[in-house]
Amino acid sequence: MSFDTLGLSAELLRAVAGQGYSEPTPVQRQAIPVILQGRDILAGAQTGTGKTAGFTLPLLQRLNDATTGGGRRVVRALILTPTRELAAQVGESVGTYGRHLPLTSAVIFGGVKINPQIQQLRRGVDILVATPGRLLDHVSQKTLDLSAVDILVLDEADRMLDMGFIRDIRRILALLPQRRQNLLFSATYSRDIRQLADTLLDNPAQIEVARRNTPTELVSQVIHPVDRARKRELLSFMVGSQNWRQVLVFTRTKHGANRLSQQLEKDGISSAAIHGNKSQGARTRALQHFKRGEVRVLVATDIAARGLDIDQLPHVVNYELPNVAEDYVHRIGRTGRAGNEGQAVSLVCVDEHRLLADIERLLKRDLPRVVMPGYEPDPSIRAEPIQQRSGARAGAKPRSPGNGRQRGKKSAAGDGTTGESRLSKSGRPEVRIKRGSRRRAAGA
Repeated sequence: MSFDTLGLSAELLRAVAGQGYSEPTPVQRQAIPVILQGRDILAGAQTGTGKTAGFTLPLLQRLNDATTGGGRRVVRALILTPTRELAAQVGESVGTYGRHLPLTSAVIFGGVKINPQIQQLRRGVDILVATPGRLLDHVSQKTLDLSAVDILVLDEADRMLDMGFIRDIRRILALLPQRRQNLLFSATYSRDIRQLADTLLDNPAQIEVARRNTPTELVSQVIHPVDRARKRELLSFMVGSQNWRQVLVFTRTKHGANRLSQQLEKDGISSAAIHGNKSQGARTRALQHFKRGEVRVLVATDIAARGLDIDQLPHVVNYELPNVAEDYVHRIGRTGRAGNEGQAVSLVCVDEHRLLADIERLLKRDLPRVVMPGYEPDPSIRAEPIQQRSGARAGAKPRSPGNGRQRGKKSAAGDGTTGESRLSKSGRPEVRIKRGSRRRAAGA
């Protein structure tokens, strides 16, 4: 099957060909015709499946077909993303595929000055890509009108819920026309995602291109048991001895990312860190230097797991296993993309055996263990509690919503929102959205 069989316009096919693509991915084959029909969709698609083009292409065509010309441009399509990096990349895709169409777009997120964004919005845009916090900043300043939105896209919806954005999402939905087309993309189908879909979507087409929470078969996975105090030494040894030129390394905490990056620099390995406490300029520069090969190792927290799109990334290293098993899948999904092989390496100490068991339970298989010569774990070392970002022990009960909630601080996404969320008894953000008619009739 080729792109020209999906019902796309000549202008869009020209843009696709200009990117060197000839055959659509499975999610594109399924999603594009359905979106062109004006239907809502619930899509289970992991990173690296081509989902961005899967909703960008038909969205552009629907807007272009409905363009009448004349009058001030208003936001007719809203794409919400959880992180700045993902917003920037989606915005880049909109510009790339829409280059031959008379449509305008803008990307807004926190961490940068708001005035240039205000000026851009005043000039008028058709498509807006945004993170929730900065979007609501513009709404509060009355610099943004969402009353004409025809199409809403929630990209990485599961991540947005995990990051505590449900209250922000509810506020945004209240600003939109009740009748519109809704496109929800999620890598996982949690109970909260199902609840959100039930209340948001109207008779959606369901698309799932891979078994949920299953990493691509092109990614080889290996566990290297090692003492916690020797992880950095082993990482430096592997990068140097195996001549790895481009490695994405994940840590649990922002402080840990900074410290590891500095230690690697002392070892003679060029490195940069990227996380929510970094300014947007610093994050952008670090990512650019990594993509250009100017630094060999990019150390990141999980904020980058969904937002980084790096072509032909060969190596991902879990310097520390994630506290949530699903995040392991998102991390290693950074490699093995677009038909390329990738390698995912996890450095596991005695503290992380329970986390590893959770990951293997999710994957429904045991991952191979390979002890590196000279780095054999000391069996006398006892496990210690894993410290969370807040300083709480892994497995500790979450605080109640009224305790320790801090207004005015940036969220985990770093986009200027408060990051507050109502917690359920399970500790996950609680989804409460009123039902109502939600879609504009197809073609209206």
